[in-house]
Amino acid sequence: MAFDLRRFAESSEPVKYEDLDFDTFLSQPLDEQTLRSLRYMCDVEYHTSCFLRDLLVTPSHREEDAGGFMTMWNREEFWHGEALAAVLAKHGIIVDYDELKAKRVKLGWAGALGPLKQSVMSNLVGSDFVAVHMVWGAANELSAVAAYRRLAAMTDHPALSPLLQRIAQQETRHVAFYTTQGRERLQASEGAQRIVRLILSRVWKPVGSGMMDESEVRHVMGHLFSGHAGELDKLDKRLQRLPGLAGLTIFRNAFARLGVS
Repeated sequence: MAFDLRRFAESSEPVKYEDLDFDTFLSQPLDEQTLRSLRYMCDVEYHTSCFLRDLLVTPSHREEDAGGFMTMWNREEFWHGEALAAVLAKHGIIVDYDELKAKRVKLGWAGALGPLKQSVMSNLVGSDFVAVHMVWGAANELSAVAAYRRLAAMTDHPALSPLLQRIAQQETRHVAFYTTQGRERLQASEGAQRIVRLILSRVWKPVGSGMMDESEVRHVMGHLFSGHAGELDKLDKRLQRLPGLAGLTIFRNAFARLGVS
């Protein structure tokens, strides 16, 4: 089924949480590990603008559907960050833009060269780069959905769990776009299949890697998925359904490198 971009744009709105009683966090506060994972998720959502910046120097932004989607995607991810920041604020953890800016500055040349690296890689790969972008995006969004649902189930909190489920539901629409686009481009080019398979198998890492300290990446991924390798297998199977990606196990492999299994 084709992804309806117009319908997506018309229905895009901030994730709702005004009906949730955040005062329950006063009587049922979240534990330290959960707050640490939430802070990671919040920072990643707020940094979506950096990912968008990098993609604007690639062929993807010239694709009408991709360009239109990325605009709405960036807004929704920002709203997710706002919602998570509100939860953290109830626990005395204030997320402000100066701190986020400091994290970006801390990346130094790695962050500054992000757009250049994307541009160089896209020029080397050519038109098939769009397929790489779409399948990479699908992998990121699939893992985001799984992470939000895992944390919702783990905490079983009257305010947090429904919020995380709502965020996950919005993320499923992002998954739908990326997988639809990825499937079309992989079906059209065996060269794209080979390049996507090569790049994802060698380079893909969990969302937040390279932006967050590795200790934080290990903590969050371990907190959410340690002892739940079956969830990682489900993610791999979703990608394996795409043309030319049979047998690819990027989630299992990437998490194993972090010591999570």
